[in-house]
Amino acid sequence: MFSPPPRYPVVLSILAALLTLAMKSAAYHLTGSVGLLSDAAESLVNLLAACTAYLSLWFAARPVDSSHTYGHEKIEYFSSGLEGTLIVIAAGGILWYAVGRLITPRELHDLGIGTAIALVASLVNLGVALVLLRVGRACHSIVLEANGQHLMTDVWTSVGVLGGLFLVWLTDWLILDPLLAILVAGNILWTAYDLLKRSFNGLMDHALPESEQAAVRQAIESCLLPSMHYHALRTRQAGARRFVDFHLLVPGIWSVRVAHKLTEQVEEAVRKVLPGGAEVTVHIEPLEDQASWEDSALIAVEQARQQEKT
Repeated sequence: MFSPPPRYPVVLSILAALLTLAMKSAAYHLTGSVGLLSDAAESLVNLLAACTAYLSLWFAARPVDSSHTYGHEKIEYFSSGLEGTLIVIAAGGILWYAVGRLITPRELHDLGIGTAIALVASLVNLGVALVLLRVGRACHSIVLEANGQHLMTDVWTSVGVLGGLFLVWLTDWLILDPLLAILVAGNILWTAYDLLKRSFNGLMDHALPESEQAAVRQAIESCLLPSMHYHALRTRQAGARRFVDFHLLVPGIWSVRVAHKLTEQVEEAVRKVLPGGAEVTVHIEPLEDQASWEDSALIAVEQARQQEKT
């Protein structure tokens, strides 16, 4: 039975975002550093993303119904895509402000107090990010992983900003502050690209990774008798749930009971090799019927793939 990922890490993320947003905003007002402003802007995005993640996890946990017979987990890809979009917007704002500071540098103030506040906020984000990544990977939840990756990006952003402010304090080179903010924006954009790519693949029913597909094929083939064959294997993932379906060709003289028993063995073998299990659907067809070998567009794809290997 599929169990949805827990929501408590996202609640923790929301609380952390509120706390760090207040702390980093205070640090910016004290110092006037555009680097710290970029850090505060990312905390605002963290807050919006965490709220979106909580709502998506709540919706994804709803059971199947007559309108959503495959469940509601795909909303997780929408959530991570929205998070990626928010990151792009935040990065654009940082770049715009940093370029202005690059053209017209400003004196910075109270760097000691400001950096100390930002450092504490970064440590808070680091702790929450580690929780999100650990639980997200354990539950195979793209929402929790995306939120954790975003927070880790925020941590590295803060490390870079604090290092740059330390150099400004040592050298009095004010240009380092906006240059660092531009580098931070570039790092944020790279994170956004990864999130948007994963979200797009999920919404487009991208197949499972090659390693998982190979494990599925091996599990199926381990259960096949000499008089059996399979084809038209399809795999996809929605949130933490994996789906597998394929055609199983058996001798036409087999009874329904015999074919069903063998099918159950195959389904169980497939579920065991995939993280968190999977929902497996098997379509039984008579081996002797020519139509059984021509009933899916995937057959041509599989044949071409086999020819490439040989």
